[in-house]
Amino acid sequence: MTRVVVALDSFKGSVTAADAAAALAAGWRAAVAGVEIALRPMADGGEGTVAAFAAAVAGAERVPVTVRGPAGRMVDASWLRLPDGTGVVELASTSGIELLGDERRPWDADTLGFGQAAVAALDAGVPRLVLGIGSSASTDGGAGFLTALGARLLDESGASVAPGARGLAEVASVDMSDLRPLPAGGVVVLSDVTNPLLGADGAAAVFGPQKGLDADGVARAESGLARLAALVDVDPATPGAGAAGGTGFALRLWGAELRPGAAEVADLIGLRDAVHDADVVVTGEGAYDGQSAAGKVPSFVARLAAEAGIPVALVAGRIAPDADTAAFAASVSLTDLAGSAEASLADPARWLHAAGAALAARF
Repeated sequence: MTRVVVALDSFKGSVTAADAAAALAAGWRAAVAGVEIALRPMADGGEGTVAAFAAAVAGAERVPVTVRGPAGRMVDASWLRLPDGTGVVELASTSGIELLGDERRPWDADTLGFGQAAVAALDAGVPRLVLGIGSSASTDGGAGFLTALGARLLDESGASVAPGARGLAEVASVDMSDLRPLPAGGVVVLSDVTNPLLGADGAAAVFGPQKGLDADGVARAESGLARLAALVDVDPATPGAGAAGGTGFALRLWGAELRPGAAEVADLIGLRDAVHDADVVVTGEGAYDGQSAAGKVPSFVARLAAEAGIPVALVAGRIAPDADTAAFAASVSLTDLAGSAEASLADPARWLHAAGAALAARF
């Protein structure tokens, strides 16, 4: 009997990791008999992190919370309480770019909602926090998160600066006297990138355009982030400090530990053992491009499979022309299957089902 492990990330803004894995598995089973499929929905700190933990850990409990989202409106979200009491909070569902739809607010979006959700978990008495920080809508250096936890970013007159990247241009001091302490068990941050805060590989230069910054805006945001960094005792070159518009930097300032998100989630769900028992592994995400090799789920799963000597296939909504797919024994683009990106996005479950059937024939 062929043993298949399906370890997909979410197809951002389209289908969750769990639903994507289920649709692909259904297509595989419909195409061939005698297959054993283990579903291991994945995440790397971005969208779907809470869902991946919820699917993997028996007894995990979602706790609803209402926070101020990146558009300035209240949004309903949740954090997750694991059986050992650990709280899991993700930025994507509280301060994430998907919450803006087609809108972009490069100067005024912030991470306050993410901080409010973390505070709700702390108020509930969690002994430890796990924070996923991908998919940010802002380049605020984590200022909103720090504000929610009690810090104050002040201008030269002693007044609080404006929210978002806009306020960083005026910050003259950071008052952390009322900052909430870390929980007793500490805070682990899951991130899919290792970028520093500043420079050509930093938060503004690399990720700012995704959030709506033009070339002049990138330079202005960079200046604001540098201004913030000069006021506190954290090295802006720390790997991961530039994650989520600089939220990684703020979390280091709080005292949190940054870790590769995909590896942490994989450990939780027992992915390594599942891969070693497999004949084929399937991984993927919404868009596989030149950045996917830097800590994203598909590259991580491909390395696990290579270590075990197991062939691995890639399924993505779109595979960019610059993407290196040499690590994969097969690759399937939903856009190619559907005939267009619009058709693929309109019914991702249908095309994931078709991708499963195609891979069944291949393997």
